[in-house]
Amino acid sequence: MRKLKIECEEELLDRSALEACAMQDVDTDVTLAVEIVFVSEEQIRSLNAETRGKDAVTDVLSYPNLDGILLAPIRKKNFPFDLDEEGDLVLGSIVICRARAAQQAEEYGHSLQREVHYLAVHGLCHLLGYDHETPEQKAQMRAREEAVLSAMGYVREGDAQREKDV
Repeated sequence: MRKLKIECEEELLDRSALEACAMQDVDTDVTLAVEIVFVSEEQIRSLNAETRGKDAVTDVLSYPNLDGILLAPIRKKNFPFDLDEEGDLVLGSIVICRARAAQQAEEYGHSLQREVHYLAVHGLCHLLGYDHETPEQKAQMRAREEAVLSAMGYVREGDAQREKDV
C-alpha cells in the first residue's frame, strides 16, 4: 500500500522521493493525501494575514486537516469524513513561497532544491502533528525533519542559522 500521495505541480519537488521517505515510522492503514502549492510573496503574505493574523511574508504555511495524530496510528475508520474521492485520507495542505525559498537557499548556502525539500518536510511534519513551540517539541520535530531529509539524501547544514527563523 502506498502511504503518501502528494499533489504538486512544481517540478523542483521530487514527489516520489518525498512520498517514499516521509512516511518512515508512520503507522497508517490508508494512503494519506497531501497538497503542496507554490505561491508568490504577495499570496503567502495574504494567506498568513488571513489565517494566522501575521501580515508578513513567510516561507511555508501548513494547514493540517487531522487533529491528535502525533505519533499515533492513523486509521481510516477514525476519519470517515476526511476521505477524498479516491478514498485517500486528506492530511492537509502545504503552501510554499518560492521566492522566500530561493532567498533562504542563498542565505544558508545550499541549493533551491534542498530548501524546497526542507520546507516541504517541515510542512509535512506540521500536518503529522509536530510543532516547535517548546524546546522539547522543537527537538522532536528537528529529529523527524533530519531523519526524512537524510533518507532523501539531504544533509542539514546551518542549523544554528535556521533556528532563528523557526
